[in-house]
Parts: sequence; C-alpha cells; structure tokens
Amino acid sequence: MKVIVCGAGQVGWQIARHLAAENNDVTVVDKDAALVNQATDALDVSGVTGFASYPDVLEKAGAHDADMIIAATYLDEVNMVTCQVAHSVFGVPRKIARLRAQSYLEVIYSDLFRQDHMPIDVVISPELEVASAALRQLAAPATFDSEPFMQGGLEMLGIVLDEECAVLNTPLRQLTELFPTLRAIVSGIRRKGRLFSAAPHDQLFAGDQIFLFTHKDDINRSLEIFGKANKKRERVIIIGGGNVGLAVAENLENQTERIRAKLIERDRERAENAAERLERTIVLHGDGLDMDLLQEANLKTADAVLAVTDDDKTNLLVCTRVKAAGCPVAIALVNDPTLSSLLEPLKIDAFIHPRATTVSSILRHIRHGRVKQVYSIGDAEAEVIEAQVMSASSIAGVRIRDIDFPEGAMIAAVQKGEKILRPSGDTRLDEGDIVVIFSLVEDVPEVERLFQVSISYF
Repeated sequence: MKVIVCGAGQVGWQIARHLAAENNDVTVVDKDAALVNQATDALDVSGVTGFASYPDVLEKAGAHDADMIIAATYLDEVNMVTCQVAHSVFGVPRKIARLRAQSYLEVIYSDLFRQDHMPIDVVISPELEVASAALRQLAAPATFDSEPFMQGGLEMLGIVLDEECAVLNTPLRQLTELFPTLRAIVSGIRRKGRLFSAAPHDQLFAGDQIFLFTHKDDINRSLEIFGKANKKRERVIIIGGGNVGLAVAENLENQTERIRAKLIERDRERAENAAERLERTIVLHGDGLDMDLLQEANLKTADAVLAVTDDDKTNLLVCTRVKAAGCPVAIALVNDPTLSSLLEPLKIDAFIHPRATTVSSILRHIRHGRVKQVYSIGDAEAEVIEAQVMSASSIAGVRIRDIDFPEGAMIAAVQKGEKILRPSGDTRLDEGDIVVIFSLVEDVPEVERLFQVSISYF
C-alpha cells in the first residue's frame, strides 16, 4: 500500500515507522527539512520537504497513485486543505486528518466532512482521545493503563505489583491451577525498563509492571488477586481546564453515577469558559500547584487528582505534591514518553500518553477490515491487536500450541460467538473467531502474516 504521511512530528513519525516496518511504500512530507531528513535517515521511507497542502508538493510525494493520505501536521487547517487537495486533484481514496480545534468537531457541523464538502474519511481528535483515556483511567484507578477490547467484554489492565501481591514468585502456569475459573492472563511484563512477552515459566516480582487481560466480569477479582483494590471514586479534582480537562469534566457530569468534580485552571479566560459550560462542576481560578487552593478544593477528601495541563512538568509536580499530601490516586498527562520511568520513583499512579493514544487511534483506522482494534503500548514498544480469523489463514482450524508464534507475541483472549475464553494450548482457532494478540512491535509483521491481515484496504 502506498501511503503519504503529512507531518513528521511525534505522531507522524510513529505512524510512518509502523507502516514502513510492514513493507508499505511510505512518503513523509513536512515543511521542516531537518525532520524529513531525520525520518528518511532512520526509517525506510521517502521524504519531500514542503507544505503538505500544496498540490505540487503532494504530486512530488506521489499522490497521483497513493492509496491513503494521513494529515497529521500541527495545524488543523493545513490538514483539512491537504485532504481536500488530495481528494479533488489526485483522487486519493482514503483520507485521515488530525484535528484539534473542538469547533470543527461539534455534532451540528458534522456535514462539513462530507465527500461533497470537506472530504475527510476519518477525523482524529487527540484531545477527545486523551479525554477518553483519562476517563478509563479514572474508572480503574488501581491500574496505570487500561483499554477495552472485544466490544467491552475484555479489558487490558496495566498493574504495578507491590509486596502485598499474593502471587509473587509464582510461575504464571501455576496461576491457572490456583485460579481455574479466572478468565484472565498475563501477556506482557515490564521489568527494570524492559518490556517482554510473558512465558508460562516466568515469575512475577515486586516492582514489575504487568499487562493483564481479563474478562469484564472478572476485573475486580483479578485486581484483588494481584493485590489491588478497585475503590469507587466519588470526588475528583481536575487540574487544567483546556480541551482535555473540559471534556473529562463534561463526561463526568453526564454519567449516571454521581461524581463530585472540581476543576482548577490558572488562565482566567479558560476558567470562565469552563464555568459557563459546566453545570455541576465547581471551577476554581488559580495555580494547581498552590497547596492552599488544593486544600480549598478539599484535597483531603479527594479520591483522585487528574493533572491534564499542557505542561508535563506541571502535571508531574502536581501529582507528586498531592501524593505527598495523601491523595489515594494521582494521574498525570505526559507528552514525553521518556518520562515514563518516573512513574514509580515519583509514586504517581498512572500516566496518560497523548502520542500513544493518538497513534493507536490512527492505526485502528488504517488496518485491514479484519482487524477490529489496535492499541499501542508505551513508546511504540508493543501493540495489542484484535483480529478475526479468516478462512484462508494458515491458523484456521489449528490449535494454539501448534501455531509457530514469534517469541514476542502471544494470544491473550479468544472469542467464539458471544463467549470470551482464556486461551490454552488446546484452544482451536476457527474461522470467524476473534482473537486478541499481545505482540512486541518487532514481531507485529509476523503476527499479521499468520493472521493474513496485512494493512491493505483492498
């Protein structure tokens, strides 16, 4: 497949990296020659320097026979015009645009992106994606990461193990014997900064970060087994009243379960805007690092603090301060993935990574129709892929133990009809089954080959 990625920033870079690694013909376009050179030097991609919305630049990038264009520059308007030019001049079949301004995303303006208006097939809003991730994190405060699969029937939970975990030093294969009815499996382990796929003989140690896949009905039991209590949160303090903080507050207000939320924003205009749009949320104007203001927001009774300002350092400092003050759960929005190593030493409960969230959202829309969902873990270290077994696949009708999976990949769950199963070596994969696979990024191409789900639309 021939793809043009417009924008060589963090998101564009990761998308190009994924696509190039899977033997697609990728061209990166950016007005910054240094970014283009960096991409062409490090990745197996072509590069064109110039404004992505200019027809002559897209022509140099090969738009006349491109299958897809992904507009992920920093400017919404450039992304929109790029898709328009790609459609009107070159007839590019598939167009994806990243848009930040919430005005473009209002439901009343949804006709804007029709084929006869502004022809964009998929609109990705980083702020809304991040807000959704924040809400999922608030719903599972005992975890550092969470993502639903199989239409909500399966949940991936990221858990940091501590000394209270009852199954430390226990080989994973024994967990099946200890809890035969538990529909949960550990698929990935990060230990001392290294992420690897779990094997039956692996043991778990205090400080490990594990990626656990569990049936939705077994979430609470799974958390208890691994030493976590999923306490219900009723009082939340949100630091930052931008698009993300506002979207989280609005969603909390719309939930049937009553949650008392307070929002702190240092910019007066933003604070006033938030106060006008929110009905039940108390909005305070001031610095989220101000301990007196945090006390005014009743920090001592808060169940969780969510720091989602546009400054990583502020978010980290806020979470560190509220944890020191005794807040049970602190969640920080962090754009720089290299700061992930600070999660444990700063005693912060969870990080939300906008780049990984946005990349996952875009990948979800560029995979083959048989792939239901893709989720990127960490700094593009691994992927979780939900795919359907096709009749032509070499694994259809084969038991899992007889499939030659790469070392860095494993099946986390299998859905047969309406039933979600914890897989075993005897589980046979049949045509139509839905499978969730945890795979280190270097093994994704081999997993796709096994499932015959190469990223082609046709």
